[in-house]
Amino acid sequence: MTNILIILTDDQGRGDYSAFGTKDIQTPQLDRLFREGMGFQNFFANSAVCSPTRAALLTGCYPDRVGVPGVVRDENPENSWGYLTPSARLLPQVLKPAGYHTALIGKWHLGTSSPNTPTERGFDYFHGFLGDMMDDYWTHRRNGQNYMRRNQEVIDPKGHATDLFTDWACQYLTERAKAKRPFFLYLAYNAPHDPIQPPPEWLEKVKQREPGMSEKRAKLVALIEHMDAGVGQVLDTLERTGLAKDTLVLFTSDNGGVLANGANNGPWRSEKGHMYEGGLRVPGAARWPGVIAPGTTTERTTLTMDLFATACSVAGVPPPPGIDGTSFLPTLRGEPEPPESRDHYFVRREGGVAYGGKTIEALRRGDWKLLQDSPFAPQELYNLKTDPLETTNLALQNKVVFQELAAGLRQQIQQGATVPWQRLEPPK
Repeated sequence: MTNILIILTDDQGRGDYSAFGTKDIQTPQLDRLFREGMGFQNFFANSAVCSPTRAALLTGCYPDRVGVPGVVRDENPENSWGYLTPSARLLPQVLKPAGYHTALIGKWHLGTSSPNTPTERGFDYFHGFLGDMMDDYWTHRRNGQNYMRRNQEVIDPKGHATDLFTDWACQYLTERAKAKRPFFLYLAYNAPHDPIQPPPEWLEKVKQREPGMSEKRAKLVALIEHMDAGVGQVLDTLERTGLAKDTLVLFTSDNGGVLANGANNGPWRSEKGHMYEGGLRVPGAARWPGVIAPGTTTERTTLTMDLFATACSVAGVPPPPGIDGTSFLPTLRGEPEPPESRDHYFVRREGGVAYGGKTIEALRRGDWKLLQDSPFAPQELYNLKTDPLETTNLALQNKVVFQELAAGLRQQIQQGATVPWQRLEPPK
C-alpha cells in the first residue's frame, strides 16, 4: 500500500520558491518535488487564513461546514471564530480502517483543549504545537503559554521550531520503515509565519548571496530556505529508509504570504487574509515515483480539501458521504479528467473593528469570481480569464453574471450556517 505524506507550510506565498522563477530565493528541495513530480498551476487554499484551511484539509469539506469559518483561538474565546464540530470525521479516522498508522508533526491550530486535540480527533501520534502561532521560534510560547505536546504530554524542547519538526518527522519515518503497515504523516511547519526568525547563520548566508536585498526580505527568504533544507532532510530520510518509492508526497501552503513581511505572491493581487488571488493562490506539488511522471504540470483547479478525497482514493477507502472535496488521483496518473464544473467557495470570519465578527467570502464559477473582501464593502466581480490580476470590477457592467454568482454564494453561506462555529457546551 502507498504511504501518504502531506507537507503544509504556513503563509508561504505563491511565488516564494525558486522553481516558480523567483530569482532571490533558493529552495532546491521544494524544487526537487516539482522536478521529480507534478506542479499545480492553480492550487488554492480553502481560506485566506490558517485554521479554516487546516480544517478543510483534514475533513475534505468547506471549512464552515465543519465549524471553522475563522481562526480558532479557544484560549482567547472572545476572539475565537471557529470550533471543530464533533461530528466531523478527520482524515486519520478514515484511513485507520485501511491499516494506516497516522501522525501529525508540527502545527495543529484546530483547538488547544479537549476534545479537539490531535490524538482525540483520530491521530495515533502527535508531536508538535497546538496553538495558532509561536511568539518565538526558539522558546515556542504563545502569550506565555506552552502549547508544545507529545501526544497529551506537555513538553519543552530546545531548538528552532523548524528544526524540531524536521527532526521529529525524520525520527517518525525511520520508525515507520521498520513497521509492516502504511502510514499517513501530516507534517505542518509553522514557517514562514511571523515572527520572521531565521537562524542567524541562514540569514547571514542570504545576505552574503544577495547584498542588495532588504533586511525584511532577507529574513523571510532565510526562514524559507532554512525550512526548505528541513524538507530535504525529510525527503532524504524517505530515500535512506527505502520508503520513497511507496510514498506519495503532497506539498502546499495554508494561504498566501504576508506582504508586510516581504512575501512574494507572484503577480497576483493582495495577500494573506484577503479574498483576492494573492491571498488564496498557493504553491502545490505532488511526487509519487512510478505513478506521477516527473517534471509534469497540471492546470486543474485544486483546493486544499481535495487532498482529503485524493488520500482516500490512494488508500482505497471510501470518503465520508457529503464531503466537498474531489479526488485528483486521475490527474496524478496522467489520465484525462472532465472539465471542472463545481463552484469554488472561500470564507473567512474574523473579529476586531475591521470585521466585527462577520465574514468575507468569494465564489468562483468558471472564469468568473465574485468576492467581498470586507463585510462593510460592496461585492466585486472579476473575469479571471481576461483579468487574472483583478484590476477591473465588472459588478455594474455584468449584472446578470453578478446576480447569478451572488445567488450561488448565498446558497453556500446558507449551508455553512447550519453548523455552529462555537462550542455549544461548557468545557469539561
